[in-house]
Amino acid sequence: MSSVVAQPLFSFGLRTGVRNSVSFCDENTVVFPCGNTCVCYNTSRRSQRFIPGSEKSQGMHALALSPNRRYLAVSECGERASITVFDLQHEQGRKRKVLTAGESSSEEFVCMAFSHDSKYLIGQTGGPDWTLIFWLWEKQKVLATVKTSTSRNPVSQVSFNPHNNTQLCVSGGGVLKLFRYSEGALKQSSSPKVESIFFLCHSWVTEERVIAGTDSGRLLVFESGDLRREINTSGQETDSNSLLRQVAMKKMKDSDVDEGVSVPRITAILSYSKGFICSYGAGTVCLFEKTQEDGYRRTRDIRIPADSSDLTPAESQLIDTMCLSPSEETLVLSTDRGQLYSFSLSSLDINKEEPHFEFLSQSFHSKSITGLSVCIRKPLAATSSLDHSVRIWNYETKVLELYKEFPEEALSVALHPTGLFILVGFSDKLRLMNLLIDDIRTFKEFAVRGCRECAFSHGGHMFAAVNGNVIHIYSVTSFENILNLKGHNGKVRGIEWSLDDGRLVSCGMDGAVYEWNAQTGTRESESVLKSCSYTDVSFSSDGKTILAVGTDLTLKEIQDCQVLREVPADEVAHTAVAVSHSGRVVFTGTPRGTIRAVKYPLPLQKDWITYQAHCGPITKMVLTWDDQFLLTAAEDGCLLMWKVVDKEGRGLKSNRQIIQTEEILVTKADLEEKTQNMLELKLRLEELQMENEYQLRLKDMNYSEKMKEISDAFTQQIDSLKIMQQAMKTEMEKQQRENQMSTAEISEKHSEELEALEESYSQKLITEHERFQDLQRESERMQEDFEKELKDVEEGRVHTVEELKQNYEAKLEEKDLVLLQCQEDAQQQIREFKEIVRQVEEDEERKIHDIQIKYEKKLHTEEETTTSLKGETSLMTQKSFSLQRQIDERCSEIKHLKQERQRLLGLIRSLESDIEDLKRTVSGHEKTSQDKDKTICSLKKKNQELEKLKFVLDFQLNEMKNQTEPQQEDIIEKKECIHQLQEELVQIDKSNTQLKLSVSELRLKLRTRDKEMHKEAQKVKDLETHLQRLKADLHNCVGFIQEPKKLKESMQTIYARYVADGVEQSGVEEEIQRAFCRQRDHLEKTVNGLKTRLAKSAEQHEQVYVKIMKENVGLITEINELRKELLLQRTQVKDYKSQLSVLKKSKRSRPNSEEGTKKGVSA
Repeated sequence: MSSVVAQPLFSFGLRTGVRNSVSFCDENTVVFPCGNTCVCYNTSRRSQRFIPGSEKSQGMHALALSPNRRYLAVSECGERASITVFDLQHEQGRKRKVLTAGESSSEEFVCMAFSHDSKYLIGQTGGPDWTLIFWLWEKQKVLATVKTSTSRNPVSQVSFNPHNNTQLCVSGGGVLKLFRYSEGALKQSSSPKVESIFFLCHSWVTEERVIAGTDSGRLLVFESGDLRREINTSGQETDSNSLLRQVAMKKMKDSDVDEGVSVPRITAILSYSKGFICSYGAGTVCLFEKTQEDGYRRTRDIRIPADSSDLTPAESQLIDTMCLSPSEETLVLSTDRGQLYSFSLSSLDINKEEPHFEFLSQSFHSKSITGLSVCIRKPLAATSSLDHSVRIWNYETKVLELYKEFPEEALSVALHPTGLFILVGFSDKLRLMNLLIDDIRTFKEFAVRGCRECAFSHGGHMFAAVNGNVIHIYSVTSFENILNLKGHNGKVRGIEWSLDDGRLVSCGMDGAVYEWNAQTGTRESESVLKSCSYTDVSFSSDGKTILAVGTDLTLKEIQDCQVLREVPADEVAHTAVAVSHSGRVVFTGTPRGTIRAVKYPLPLQKDWITYQAHCGPITKMVLTWDDQFLLTAAEDGCLLMWKVVDKEGRGLKSNRQIIQTEEILVTKADLEEKTQNMLELKLRLEELQMENEYQLRLKDMNYSEKMKEISDAFTQQIDSLKIMQQAMKTEMEKQQRENQMSTAEISEKHSEELEALEESYSQKLITEHERFQDLQRESERMQEDFEKELKDVEEGRVHTVEELKQNYEAKLEEKDLVLLQCQEDAQQQIREFKEIVRQVEEDEERKIHDIQIKYEKKLHTEEETTTSLKGETSLMTQKSFSLQRQIDERCSEIKHLKQERQRLLGLIRSLESDIEDLKRTVSGHEKTSQDKDKTICSLKKKNQELEKLKFVLDFQLNEMKNQTEPQQEDIIEKKECIHQLQEELVQIDKSNTQLKLSVSELRLKLRTRDKEMHKEAQKVKDLETHLQRLKADLHNCVGFIQEPKKLKESMQTIYARYVADGVEQSGVEEEIQRAFCRQRDHLEKTVNGLKTRLAKSAEQHEQVYVKIMKENVGLITEINELRKELLLQRTQVKDYKSQLSVLKKSKRSRPNSEEGTKKGVSA
């Protein structure tokens, strides 16, 4: 096994054709597929983390990120469809579970989705099964499966309801279905009739609402699985009744076909807090926000900008996937050309210019990479691709330095060792270009057509270019063709210079590996194996041996025309080879996109490390000159950068000292233009500074004047406030003096009152103390009396207890005897009861048996009736199919009759022209009478045929009349039904008005009762005030407790004031209060009863009204259909009448012509 390993460091590219290809892990990390790996790209740190695919995978088809942003599900194609769930919180993306399709024969899952709590996962398999599988994924348990579609209607997206784990949505070509998981199965809850609509995407916006986008640019809103409305691209929503919607559905196919490619397709929809975001055609994203009317309004459009060097406009890119960051500040999307764009939604309100997307990191290749090259003096790598572009990458800073597109495909590329020049092969010419500061500019062209391999020498003074099976060597200084190396019989697939630039090795499809002398052009060694088609070749680190790979599944080491060693592969060929300059490891690429690290010297057995890299055949591999990085390119358009380290994770040591330079090329014209621009900008800056200074002076003057005015106004206000403050101070001092005087007076009064109260309370305490002593003596005397009485009562109680005890013992003996007798009677009754129960059970068993026989007979008869009803239903379905067939036949007959009519009209016209010709010939040529007789006979035959046709048409006309008559009768009956329903509506309106009147009367009564209640409450308040006054008077009476005369007088006044008037009225008021309460309860009960009756009647009326409205809608639709049929029948009758009139006219004209011919013959 190799002691050197490669660690993935960075990737440049996006794999296309993957469903849901980009998602946010957190606010700054994006997950997307690149090659056969998933990349976690941190946009702030510009670092990447890799999650490799499985070894036997044939490619990714879909990704799904859990809502908690922890788990990533990857669908991979293979012998059996599988889904791998990774834990993103683990550093290497630990593999959690592998889910398979069970017994399904599908090889892939086309789409997947997690539930909002990340517990469940659904996966939609591809053809031929098209099965939806519902997992409890952490336990690898399949909860339910259901077949969702067929190969004619492929499914493109599945999703969970974000508010309900058990509800799913499936959309695709002619498919939009809602499923609900219940009782261990997925049951279809709704399926609108959308067979003619091709859905590309959908998104849940509320718990019941789904918005779906179509290939014809339509946004359809579904609520609870039913099509409710359509959102126009202008943002307005249009509601339509069912009849118009059906017509629109029928015409949809024709409209889609007519619009063609110009129709903008809606390929992605994403919901967020303000509304939803959708793609609208190529390169455009529309933002829709919610309105107060529960609708959506189109607010902004964001576009992908056109690149100045982009020959194919950027707007032509179709958007595959969109995703939002958790804070909904950043929108990232992927396109079908393998590009990633981002946009900050927070800048929408700030930036008033037209918003546009920017590259998430940099632009990538969208097609196969054909060439890869590195230089010595700079950390640069150049790539060429079939997307007509050449790109210069910096593998240290991990950025795209230069990028240019050309009118033709770039077939090969080579960087000069200085990093200042580049050689690019095209189909017509080979071009040597300068790498300028901001451009790649051609300065020399060579007549080398279709150059697919080119390479600079290590000294940079020569380069080799391949044209078919010939290798041309040119001088970089003089641009002359020094040598032409001929010898290969097939196309040359790989060339490489030796370190001293004295030799050149090449390999070709003819199975030959040649080593050339670069000075003389002679062949120094060769190795030919015709059974192998070589794809790449390289020198070893010491330059003594040659390593080559080809289609014979081996890695060969060749020296002196002989194969020294061969390393066999595992049923997979090698497509590219790269040898480290330290001579410790050899890297090879395979058609499956994997990379193998083989230690050097080569082992005899199969001993290597395999890395998952690309999803297509690797086209080029190259190691940097310091052996720190490995660069790989493949047909998937991705460029991967690997860090080459040893087992301990340390970088490889190199004996070469490489001095990197930072110089760049700038043309004189560009430099002069830049200096001119700088001078102009300096002048402009000086002008702006002078203008700004002048403006600042003006502003200073204006502000100083304003400051002066404001300061004057404030000084005036300060003076006025000072005057007010002085006046307020004097007033406050005056109030303080008055308050001091009043407090002194109050304190004096308070002290006098306090002395008087102390004297009065001291006298009261003396009297109360004397009373307390008298009461205490009285209580002691009473206690002695009570103790004597208690002793007497206790003696009497003991005597009575003994007497009662003797009486109750005698009674207890009598009761024991009675109890024994009752127990014997109870046992006798229990035996009798058991016998009765046994007899009753026997009777009930007989009855149950009889009832069972009876119901079994009934069940048998019911089964027979159900089978007969099933037969009748099948007969009815057959009859309906036969009637539909008859209708189709009748339509075909009508079409046939119309064609026959057209044919007959043409025949009639031709006959009329023949008759006119005959008239002219009869007047001029009398000798041809025999020929005319023959024509007359033929015309008679034709006339007979036309009469037969007329009879057939008359018969069909009568049949059509007979068919229209019952339809007119049905129309009359429907009109009568409508009239009856209208009368019922009038009666219901009358009853509603009566109920409203009764409610208004009750409301009036309630108002009067409320007024009475108010009066009674007022009376209660008056009584409370009287009571308070009485309490106050009683409190005053307490003060005269030491003066009996005054106490008696005050009590008499209180009695005269309060008791004399109120004693007699109290009974009357209580009776009035009771009557009022009874009446109030009665009224409340009646009001509640009327309210319930009103609610019930309103519900009944509403149900009746809804029923009538539904029947009206159905009747109106039937009437419209019948009117259409009647119009068709009338038009047909008119056509038949016109045909009959034409036939009659032709018959009338033919006898006249026959008489004329007979007269001519007789003459």
